[in-house]
Amino acid sequence: MVPFEDKGQYNPVRGKEPCFVHATEEWRKREIAEMLTTPEKIRTLQRKLYRKAKQEPTYRFYALYDKVFRADILSHAYTLVCANKGSAGIDGVTFEAIEEREGVSAFLAELQEALRGKTYQVSPVKRVMIPKADKTERPLGIPTIRDRVAQMAAKLVIEPIFEADFCECSYGFRPKRSAHDAVDDVAYTPSTGDIPKS
Repeated sequence: MVPFEDKGQYNPVRGKEPCFVHATEEWRKREIAEMLTTPEKIRTLQRKLYRKAKQEPTYRFYALYDKVFRADILSHAYTLVCANKGSAGIDGVTFEAIEEREGVSAFLAELQEALRGKTYQVSPVKRVMIPKADKTERPLGIPTIRDRVAQMAAKLVIEPIFEADFCECSYGFRPKRSAHDAVDDVAYTPSTGDIPKS
């Protein structure tokens, strides 16, 4: 093989063996992306809830609680919470402790039973002070992992309903939208004359 000196070559002329570090990182990123992808059964539920909320804006959803403690929703909620890599709450239980002691399946089964039996109790939130640039501190509340999983499960169920009510020009705290998107939209609107519909 003739090296392309002027184009730059990834592996030097007298290079070593192929580097698999980058390939391993890519595989890991793909595994994480697949792991965080919402399972089709949950996506189907979310689509149905979204469509119903969009087609009938005055409809009230009274029977959603049983969806929150479905095993697949709790399992996906745990995966999403674990991916955030948060620290332990006031109970001191970490993800490693859950996996080593009781196992994820037993942890989720206990949470599912507490939710189903309506005996679930929210734990107090751990208060931590975070230093700011101006040498002051701001408070940060850290819920327990158990509470975060329950909150994420509820979010997975109710988010599509609220999404149906939002305007296209709303950006705050919405999936796949950011403050940067809002700024881009504001910059785009005057130049095109397009005013987003409410």
